[in-house]
Amino acid sequence: MNRTWYKALIAMLWLALPVMGLRYWLAWDRLPARMASHFDAAGRANGWMSPEQSLWFTIGFLTLMLTVFSIALYIIHKKDPMAMLSWALLIFFHVEIWTIVYMLNSTLDYNLEGRPIVVAPLMVITPIGVLVLLGIALGEKRGLALPPTDVVAEEVHTGRAWSLLFLVPMLFAAGVVVTMPNPGTRIGAGLLTLIFAVVFGMAWDGFHYYFTRHGLEVRTLGIRLKSIPAGHIKDYSVHAWTPVCGYGIRGVGSNKAYVWGNRGVRIHTTDGDIFLGHSEPERIVRDLDVIKQYAHS
Repeated sequence: MNRTWYKALIAMLWLALPVMGLRYWLAWDRLPARMASHFDAAGRANGWMSPEQSLWFTIGFLTLMLTVFSIALYIIHKKDPMAMLSWALLIFFHVEIWTIVYMLNSTLDYNLEGRPIVVAPLMVITPIGVLVLLGIALGEKRGLALPPTDVVAEEVHTGRAWSLLFLVPMLFAAGVVVTMPNPGTRIGAGLLTLIFAVVFGMAWDGFHYYFTRHGLEVRTLGIRLKSIPAGHIKDYSVHAWTPVCGYGIRGVGSNKAYVWGNRGVRIHTTDGDIFLGHSEPERIVRDLDVIKQYAHS
């Protein structure tokens, strides 16, 4: 039943195409020969198209967005139908696509009646949605916290070189907050600054692996990401990480990866696979051997 509803809600995303097609059809005879089609952050027109170009651009843009959204939702839901993240992402994509439709309608109103273009909704809604999704992704299926006990070993796997990639957009977004007069744009840029700051901090701090008598915990910025009881660990071995899979926190559901490099250890557990990135994966294997010995003692 959940899968049926999920597919139906994905299909409903595609209603955006006939909605915009009908909107253009009803307004076609009144559209100017030279339509404003692109606007700066302050809402000033800085790009123009003919009505035909505008229509085809709108249809093409929406089709691309809907295709990407649908594929992403299908893959994530197929891997874990009960995951909260897949439903949260579905809601986010609905809010996102209908906000885009609202802004496209605002563009038509600007050309038909001279109403001010609305740029704030997407600038504000998108970063808020990303923050909510980030919170759900970090909190979902991380397992119960292990009992407080002596730490046998701690390993750290940082991505400080990668963190620099987030520093530039963070500073740019912060600059927009300071210089842009539009309140909606400033709020959106402020939220984007916060997102980039969080990601920058996570990459700089890295993943901390705490090996205790009861198992393994993964943390970043002091936040617990995953707990693996020693009794749930079946086996583990050194593995290479494919860059195509990306870096940071990867995976959906029980299969997770915490990695900033191309080497690490793959752990098979009773609940799924966990990949821990590290420049010296042999150290991870050694620490896992120790906690397994405690589990069997």
